[in-house]
Amino acid sequence: MTTAPTSREEKPTRAWVIHPDLTADRTRRDPETALEEGVSLAAALPGLEVLGQEIVRLARPHPGHLFGTGKIEEIRARLTAHEIDLVLIDGPVSPVQQRNLEKAWKVKILDRTGLILEIFSDRARTREGVLQVEMAALSYQRTRLVRAWTHLERQRGGLGFVGGPGETQIEADRRAIDEQLTRLRKQLSKVVKTRELHRAARAKVPFPVVALVGYTNAGKSTLFNRMTGAEVMAEDMLFATLDPTMRGLVLPSGRKVILSDTVGFISDLPTQLVAAFRATLEEVLGADVICHVRDVSAEETDAQARDVETILEDLGVAEETPRIEVWNKIDRLDPEARAARETEAARNAGVVALSALTGAGLDALTAAIETQLAEERRRDHVRLGFSHGKARAWLHEAHVVVEEREDKNGWVLAVDWTPRQKAAFDRFKG
Repeated sequence: MTTAPTSREEKPTRAWVIHPDLTADRTRRDPETALEEGVSLAAALPGLEVLGQEIVRLARPHPGHLFGTGKIEEIRARLTAHEIDLVLIDGPVSPVQQRNLEKAWKVKILDRTGLILEIFSDRARTREGVLQVEMAALSYQRTRLVRAWTHLERQRGGLGFVGGPGETQIEADRRAIDEQLTRLRKQLSKVVKTRELHRAARAKVPFPVVALVGYTNAGKSTLFNRMTGAEVMAEDMLFATLDPTMRGLVLPSGRKVILSDTVGFISDLPTQLVAAFRATLEEVLGADVICHVRDVSAEETDAQARDVETILEDLGVAEETPRIEVWNKIDRLDPEARAARETEAARNAGVVALSALTGAGLDALTAAIETQLAEERRRDHVRLGFSHGKARAWLHEAHVVVEEREDKNGWVLAVDWTPRQKAAFDRFKG
């Protein structure tokens, strides 16, 4: 017996993507590439069907409507013809502009920040990630004086900008939002305490941490899966991975490291989310080696790399932290371009060209990680009494002991280790 579809089955939200190209802005990105990224952002949100996309060139944004009257009418005709439900504007939109455009077009408007918040809400898996997204969304929503917010009614799922029960154009109740923020902060403080305990436990682990960072969709999760055999979500969409994932990895030399996959970066990341996900990115702050994964098949790979470096700097990642540039997706290049990239990488220390998809070049990456970890090791001597057998086992498990002798008082060990391993050992020994 088959069940007939019910009226409650949801149809895809028909969306239209607009990238405002501010021609007077000398730092603006290539509009075609920016629009493509905007469409990819939309594709990363379930339930959306993008029916059209366009670039609107502006000398300067209109303070009340963003676009001029003629352009608004021209776009309105297209939206009506395609029966569009939602317009995604790939850029900032003020509350007044949003209200006026929604009245003119009779559709919902979502700006870049709102869209990214929606995606983050859909992708977050850990309790901390979910709470941080909700807080970021509430902080953003508080500035939207003419928006409804229904996600507070939900136990799980999206944040309610695109659809949901009770979504009407009303002024947000700031007092209720502030009460909700207070409640979320209390919940988050409990979660963070638990996370700090886990982080303290990891800090005692004798293994170096290697963090994968990069622009969203650069292939970090595919590389992570290839190296560890894990099954992290790795799809060709933006923000496929949000919460950090850590796995043990044994290098060819037999040395053990912890590999960390992190949230992808993106240009113009909403400031609310940079702050909200700072804790999530703490794995990067404490890493012994950072692997900056780049999609070298992307037209704006250099601009994306600069965006990543800017965010790392904003997060406070130390410049002296060893880094490896991983030029990923060489399998997407034509033979001539691929050969050029591989030759260039071979000439530059700290650069590796590879394909996470096929595994080509992976040996060069593991060798580069070994080299970076070896370069920062230093020789020390550690004296342990016979009652410190666990501390001695810790050092051997970390593969840092190069020489050991025993006398009447205990053991004297010569060790080659990283500053992080030394600090972890000091914490372990107490």
